[in-house]
Amino acid sequence: MRVFVEGIGLLGPGLNGWKNSMPLLKNAGEWKMHPLCVPDPVSLPAVERRRAGQAVRLALAVGFEAHVNAQRDPSVTETVFTSSGGDSPSLHTNCEALAHTNPEVSPTRFHNSVHNAPAGYWGIASRSRESSTSLCAFDASFAVGLLHSTVHVLIDHRVVALIAYDVPYTDPIDHVRPIISAFATSFLLTPEKTEHAIACLDIMRMDGRKRPWLPVMDPDMAKLSLGTPAGRSLPLLIAIASGLTMKVDIEELPGHRLEVEVSAC
Repeated sequence: MRVFVEGIGLLGPGLNGWKNSMPLLKNAGEWKMHPLCVPDPVSLPAVERRRAGQAVRLALAVGFEAHVNAQRDPSVTETVFTSSGGDSPSLHTNCEALAHTNPEVSPTRFHNSVHNAPAGYWGIASRSRESSTSLCAFDASFAVGLLHSTVHVLIDHRVVALIAYDVPYTDPIDHVRPIISAFATSFLLTPEKTEHAIACLDIMRMDGRKRPWLPVMDPDMAKLSLGTPAGRSLPLLIAIASGLTMKVDIEELPGHRLEVEVSAC
């Protein structure tokens, strides 16, 4: 399956935007795991902006960045949102509230804890009425999102924005489901090469028994990649930033992987 990447959005610790991060991805020795700063979603009306949690802010930030970099109108783009846990802080707060004698769950927290809440906020912010899918597949969430987006691009012959994000849990859930940092990325995928295309992806779903091949990564960046489900996108981001032709493997559901050959446009 062949698709093209027109625009990318990226937010992670020490990775502040795709264009700013490209030199660091090419030379990870210069990368430092600085605290993540998530911008306010200025595209949202004031009331929704106050209600938006970190997961929504992350998803909207990288989604809009990818569209800006591709010079695309977000209101006419199909979207696929993927996350292993959604708004983890809201889920934690809801669990705390339900553990009390008189459980009272905040309506805003409950609303944000719904897995497709970022898609709803996206529709408000972008004024999009295009179709949207929200996925969850534990550590394989990015790979499943990429596969689902690619199928949509090729079958519908439409531009699709893949938006992957994850937010850490708080104590005590983080002891059983550790996510070391918030991380988000977005890929604007097209069925054909355009003047704004920056990379070509040839994607195959493979038997997972073969040992995955990854680009050489800084040890700390490798920890970020393995410690954050959305961070499983880092090998692909590194390959695109390098501008070289190479293959990366992304772990998918048990027994399968995605083999992605990346080449510059």
